[in-house]
Amino acid sequence: MYPIDFFFRAAQRYPANIAIHGPDGQQLRFDALAEQVNALACAMQAADPEEQSRVGICAANHAQHILALLATLAAGKVWVPLNARSTASEIDRIMQSVTPTIVISDDVGELLTQSFTGSARWGMGQTGLQSMMVLAKPYRGQKPTPITAGRDGTQAIKFTGGTTGAPKGVMQPYRSWTAGIINQIHGWRLTTEDRYVVSAPITHGTSTYMLPILAQGGCLVFPAQNNPPAIAQAFAQHRGTISFMPPTLIYMLMSDSAVKPAQFESLRYLVFGGAPMPPEKVDKAMAFFGARMGATYGQTEAPQIVTMIRPEELADPANRGSGGRCTWLSDMAIMSPQGELLPTGEKGEVVVRGDLVMTGYWQMPEKTAETIVDGWLHTGDVGYIDERGYLFIKDRLRDVVITGGFNVYPVDVEDALCKHPAVYEASVFGLPHDKWGEAVHGAVQLKDNQAVNAEDLMQHVKDLLGSVHTPKEIHFFEQLPRSSVGKVLKKDIKDQLSNRASPT
Repeated sequence: MYPIDFFFRAAQRYPANIAIHGPDGQQLRFDALAEQVNALACAMQAADPEEQSRVGICAANHAQHILALLATLAAGKVWVPLNARSTASEIDRIMQSVTPTIVISDDVGELLTQSFTGSARWGMGQTGLQSMMVLAKPYRGQKPTPITAGRDGTQAIKFTGGTTGAPKGVMQPYRSWTAGIINQIHGWRLTTEDRYVVSAPITHGTSTYMLPILAQGGCLVFPAQNNPPAIAQAFAQHRGTISFMPPTLIYMLMSDSAVKPAQFESLRYLVFGGAPMPPEKVDKAMAFFGARMGATYGQTEAPQIVTMIRPEELADPANRGSGGRCTWLSDMAIMSPQGELLPTGEKGEVVVRGDLVMTGYWQMPEKTAETIVDGWLHTGDVGYIDERGYLFIKDRLRDVVITGGFNVYPVDVEDALCKHPAVYEASVFGLPHDKWGEAVHGAVQLKDNQAVNAEDLMQHVKDLLGSVHTPKEIHFFEQLPRSSVGKVLKKDIKDQLSNRASPT
């Protein structure tokens, strides 16, 4: 069974259910969507009969994006997401690497450089390109040739965000997607009544929820716009029950005066992931949204749901900061630098094995061999597992600050800084120091209309954690630099600080 089969089975079982609800009352039933997916998949196979060839999709969040993605999966092609919020040079770099034979874009297609001529260009809207729907029309009523690549065949090549280094193309196999679908359905208890409000980019975390929701006969709801008031309105109008959001978007919803808690009356699960959320922020989110907050831990190499924690578990203060417990079809452990599995409660590198793990990095065999050793995926994250099986992430392995012989985990200092009432978000890192080897530094974005000086913030951290963890310097940013999906970019912070210090 392949991931796309979950969708087709649902279309057979729930043909009259609404699969996609767009702005302005636009609706698409399962049977109609399945017919369009089959026709477009046939058009893809006619344009390029080779199984496992790549299809790049560059589009904003809308129904046509979902259609193009589902058709790519049905055609036995490899999906290459091209982030519409990225830069033209980054998209061009990805295209030169994976050489897709078909590229589909909407009006953001102008990001695609015209110099790349190795693929057919199809459009979703007013792009001046061949319309994918026109190309699919001759194949209406037909079905594509079945997939034969096997469970280790590649379903997607997703490029990592590059927040801590050069982006790498992660080859996610069919088995990984199938494991994710099973775990999402089981973990969030998805049913035909679920309405998933699409807020995060389809190219990223949202894609891991698309097939689980559709597999159960649920509906994907698209807000009129991708801003807090429109997202909240979509929840209220369509009785949204579930959504995945990065922490930054959750903060934006809570701080927008036009967004009210009553708009989330039907919400069952608001899942956060992709970046840590300090316990102080979790408390505030639970006060705003109610006991509906859940979380997952994963990475592109083991997508989304290595662990998960439901609202009833997160309500326990002992679980603040936990990513939850291991899901089905995966093993998780903590490993020492010497490759030994560590006992309960000891800190080390989080390692994962099982169906969820990637097959490797695209055209990077040496990096693959460094990352997957004896079947274990080395995540680069530092954490521990408590006696109940709950995972607590402390930091990225390379982000640990070693100052005067002591290990300082930036997430601990970030949590302390965020407990100050004036702080909106914080990022902590190490910089070279003649005496200490590395010194702890903090970058802070304050809340609107709030003020505090560096000395007060340092004393605040010292009172909570002690002098070793206290930043030697605090740097104030009007806006912390972020990736296209909202992750704070520590490398960019360091670069900006270096430029600040350089003579002009």
